[in-house]
Amino acid sequence: MQAIIPAMTTAIGTWQPEQDEAPQEGRYALEAALLQVANPLYLIRNQTQLAVASSGRAVLRFKDGSRDDTVPPHWPLVAWVPPMSPHSLGSATFRHAFGLRYAYVMGAMANGITSVEMVTAAGKAGMMAFFGAAGLTPDRIEPAITRIKTMLPEGPFGFNLIHSPHEPHMEAAVVDLYLRHGVRNISAAAYLRLTLPLIRYRLHGIHRDSQGRIVCPNRVVAKVSRVEVARQFFSPAPEKLLARLVQDGSITAAEAEMARSVPVASDLTAEADSGGHTDNRQALTLLPTMMGLRDEIAARFNYTEPIHVGLAGGIATPEAASAAFAMGADYILTGTVNQACVESGTSDLVRQMLAEAQQADVTMAPAADMFEMGVKVQVLKRGTMFALRAQKLYDFYRHYARWEDIPAKDRALLERDFFRCTFEEEWRQTCDFFNHRDPRQIERAAQDPRHQMALVFRAYLGKSSKWANSGEASRQMDYQIWCGPAIGAFNQWTRGSFLEKPERRECVSVALNLLLGASVVARAGALRQQGVSLPAGIDKFEPLPPHKIQALLSASS
Repeated sequence: MQAIIPAMTTAIGTWQPEQDEAPQEGRYALEAALLQVANPLYLIRNQTQLAVASSGRAVLRFKDGSRDDTVPPHWPLVAWVPPMSPHSLGSATFRHAFGLRYAYVMGAMANGITSVEMVTAAGKAGMMAFFGAAGLTPDRIEPAITRIKTMLPEGPFGFNLIHSPHEPHMEAAVVDLYLRHGVRNISAAAYLRLTLPLIRYRLHGIHRDSQGRIVCPNRVVAKVSRVEVARQFFSPAPEKLLARLVQDGSITAAEAEMARSVPVASDLTAEADSGGHTDNRQALTLLPTMMGLRDEIAARFNYTEPIHVGLAGGIATPEAASAAFAMGADYILTGTVNQACVESGTSDLVRQMLAEAQQADVTMAPAADMFEMGVKVQVLKRGTMFALRAQKLYDFYRHYARWEDIPAKDRALLERDFFRCTFEEEWRQTCDFFNHRDPRQIERAAQDPRHQMALVFRAYLGKSSKWANSGEASRQMDYQIWCGPAIGAFNQWTRGSFLEKPERRECVSVALNLLLGASVVARAGALRQQGVSLPAGIDKFEPLPPHKIQALLSASS
């Protein structure tokens, strides 16, 4: 067997075996010990080599170099790593707040991509998932609430609430729905500023308990990539919004007074370079900044409950998950990798496209919901022309005041390849949509030709994600697939394993492999921090089937 390392590391104490157990030598013994995350790991000098054990008794030297001489020394101990189970990663108070076994969240992917099936699978496994309600009307969200509450009567689960600057009535209607059904956890996404419906949701039912502590039954998990937006979520609700809520009877003056002592967000996800709405932030700089801001504002307002800060964006390998926890993330949130799983509310064709993607196969494209504002989303570019076509539509919108001003050859191109019908026919279909969703948009378009053009272009962008979800083969070139570079890293990590094939990718299996792998990487890192030089690749964790993971997690010495 290959030796672990030369036995030159300074001893930090002694190790005694249990009964007649002997330490194991060789690379494979160390690999096995790293995987046994429920057990401690002892690295021992055994003559000229290092050996490893997962049980026994360790006695560490005191600072002056002496040791407890009441225990007869046996083998010199050169390094020690405690148990690091996935159950212990992240914040214990975060897990307790949501009733979780793991500090792991599956983010809300719009149009039901984070599906009822995914939310319930996560909840049953002791994880958290937010249903992807963005882009759906209340009449489509309500059945999902009913189904999820039936399958997870005690939770945990949550729903998405997306900022809708062009459709504030829709945001308000969704909040009404959540309050009516007692949805206690929401993921607040894409917010540029705080809104009245969001604050109304957060403060609904605020009260003092028997000890006089302020209690907010509804939790808001904000997903944020900008410091100025995070500052709003970390702070109490703005006075002007509190005044309006008191005025319209949504809260009392006493409840408004209590609201001045609690943050808008109970928890906040620092969103780095992710799929969908993103500012392409770097995780290594974003997370520490958000945690520092959290600490500053929490101290200023003397909050009594901790605000948990998690990390999202680019978490698709054990190394990334381990790094997030090592930086102090209270939890991790995944997105793109979940869309590639069988429970996601997308098509098999999209899952296959994602399974073939590499890190560079993503790009930015105009967003349907904030089209006029120039907001962009990150999408898959491999196998689709959506990003190019979406940008062309935005350029036309910027340069021309009305449809008739676009050059005739370009209008013909749009009608042939984009709409596959005339502009007038596309407008009639757009009217049908907004007659149900927001008739005021049609009234405005009658007075503003540019707005009419924007609505038609937005209709194409909106339908492109639905074509992807339904697997409309004739529209593959138009698929809008929200995707971050994480998918490329995930595909590289899973290549050659059972998770390589899309049909084998189950969201809980992916999550458990990321978490177990993060524990293995962290344990190897702890050895290195004690001066141990490990063989190359010793901490390379390869995906394991769920039953093997459960066996490892339940094993104990």
